[in-house]
Amino acid sequence: ALVTSLCERIALEVRHLQRTEVREAEEYFSKGQKGSSAMPHKRNPVTSEQICGLARVVRANAQAAFEDIALWHERDISHSSVERVILPDSTILADYLLGKTTQLVDKLLVYPDRMRRNLEMTRGLVFSGQLLLDLAAAGMLREQAYHLVQGHAMRAWEQEGDFRAAVEADPEIRAVMKPDQIAQAFSLERQLRNVDQIFRQVFG
Repeated sequence: ALVTSLCERIALEVRHLQRTEVREAEEYFSKGQKGSSAMPHKRNPVTSEQICGLARVVRANAQAAFEDIALWHERDISHSSVERVILPDSTILADYLLGKTTQLVDKLLVYPDRMRRNLEMTRGLVFSGQLLLDLAAAGMLREQAYHLVQGHAMRAWEQEGDFRAAVEADPEIRAVMKPDQIAQAFSLERQLRNVDQIFRQVFG
């Protein structure tokens, strides 16, 4: 159940990333493959949806296994009929889902440009946490820094304004951070600087 739940976790993320308004990644879609029967433009994540659905079956089987724990005087064989169903079904499904998930990841289509575009749509809001840390490191009280950053962030959300531009124009922020320090707070490269090292540590 844990293994197949991990498969589902991966597949669920792919389903989200494939949504039209996100589209940062998607399942491989072969030439001539059909998508939605009603909407020809859609590319349904059929493999991911299948993984998510069948993982639920394995988890349900795990619940049946828990029901097999309590037996009358440790002697009745009410568990036997259950195990004859859930053990072969669960192991076969686990093997199938591992294969499907491997195939899903191996052929996954990834769109870095769309990822950057989605980040830029926030007009800098995704860097509010880093800005807060940098303001505190520069000597501003954290409570004051939080109040300033949140104020600019909320106005950017509500008025669809430019968060970074508002921060750069704030005299209280400019009093403790130089322009190049503010630019560093909004640096995507800074956030990704350890990615290669992390991958080496995890995958060797």
